[in-house]
Amino acid sequence: MAAGTDVEPLTAPESVAAKPPLRSRRIGRPRPGQVGTALVLAVLAGLWIYPFVWLISASLKTSSEIFGGGLDLIPEAPVWENYSRAWTEVGFATYFANSVLITVGTVLLIVVRSALAGYVLGRYDFVGKKLLIGIFLVTFFLPEGYTIIPITQLTDQLGLLNSHIGVILGLGAGGQIAATLLYAGYFRRLPKELEESARIDGAGQFTIFFRVMLPLAWPITATVVILTFLFAWNVYLLPLVFTLSEPELRTLAVGMTVFVGEQSTDWSGMAAAAVISLLPVIAVFVVLQRKFVDSIAGAVKQ
Repeated sequence: MAAGTDVEPLTAPESVAAKPPLRSRRIGRPRPGQVGTALVLAVLAGLWIYPFVWLISASLKTSSEIFGGGLDLIPEAPVWENYSRAWTEVGFATYFANSVLITVGTVLLIVVRSALAGYVLGRYDFVGKKLLIGIFLVTFFLPEGYTIIPITQLTDQLGLLNSHIGVILGLGAGGQIAATLLYAGYFRRLPKELEESARIDGAGQFTIFFRVMLPLAWPITATVVILTFLFAWNVYLLPLVFTLSEPELRTLAVGMTVFVGEQSTDWSGMAAAAVISLLPVIAVFVVLQRKFVDSIAGAVKQ
């Protein structure tokens, strides 16, 4: 390098030059409209959860305190014996086991049936498909009272009346139109290349369904499980008819009637039993609520 030549000092490119430290973002003040919206939503949320809070409070009171305390949610002296009395003396432990068995069996039956029917409706075209869907939609609006008599007669002819299997078949062997259409709409959107690749690998039709297609429909399955669980856990009419001569086969919903006597009603025991019956529903929803929300969001997006 020649003497006297001015050499410019090396400088880092602007892209790699030291950036100034990030300033902490200032949280803006909420707007009046946002505050008003939040207050309205808070009031609505309070009104929404108040019955549940009142139910918990009533389960810890005596029957006289329930009606004498007005809207007061804090019991004077919590009566925890209401839960033990409902669980042991009234027989809710047996009713709880019956509800779990019947609900699990109904959920499994409806999920498998609805998924298989939805797979056929969503992936295949056949003569009378639109007519079949139309019939499904018509039967969707039929009240339960219109079908309880033929279901009872058919179950009695099969020799399954007054049994857990009979109740499960009575609850799960219906049309289940909503679940079927949910699966049909989901399977219709899946690419055909998935099935073609599985067939190239030598997979049969049932293998493709149970090992490829059904696992992909997990968000819909979670939705069907939640809705079916709520239906089977809280249903009253069919289990009542099917267990009239076998009280030990009652479910929790039917077992609530034991608190109602000819002269009086055990309101505190009924409230404790209602809280017990709500716990499994809350647990199932907490476990599956993310998939439930994802499936609803996907349906809205479509």
